[in-house]
Amino acid sequence: MPVRSLLLSDHPLLRKKSRRLRRVEPTLQQLVDDMVETMHARNGIGLAAIQIGVPERIIVVQLPEDEENPEEDKLYAIVNPELARKSREMEEGVEGCLSVPGWVGDVSRYYAVTVKGLDPRGKPVRIKAEGLLARVFQHELDHCDGVLFIDHISDPDKIRPVPEGEEEAYEAAQGTPGKNTPPGWSA
Repeated sequence: MPVRSLLLSDHPLLRKKSRRLRRVEPTLQQLVDDMVETMHARNGIGLAAIQIGVPERIIVVQLPEDEENPEEDKLYAIVNPELARKSREMEEGVEGCLSVPGWVGDVSRYYAVTVKGLDPRGKPVRIKAEGLLARVFQHELDHCDGVLFIDHISDPDKIRPVPEGEEEAYEAAQGTPGKNTPPGWSA
């Protein structure tokens, strides 16, 4: 399972919609394994296939382990993911992205969502998520549609630098404020 290279925010492929898979082939598991390995190697909590240059609607998500909630460490791999439901309640929270290294920002997202799609074997899945898990699903679904988290931010005070490689750790811990703007971002 090789660690794949990541596309960065200025790469044009990140701005294109990923295509739906018509069939789930047995070879898909290798791609999912590579995505998980790449996500873990970079301390990420989510990754979309487009971020490693594969323009297909596939995401992987895994929150950090939490002693109070053992379900937090569950790995999700979803093919052709889509939002089936979303709450009315919105929540602002810190987001970072492996494709936007060195930056985090405050983004408003639905507090709870239901995501549906297929698992890597082609079986239908439906996942109810809230809080951080819901946020990560929405973030990765945005990648499938060519949207980066920085596209949701219009106020320069809501984006700030962090040590490179710690973006998603800040997201999981709901980071602290700073200043400036990332490459490819405009208010």
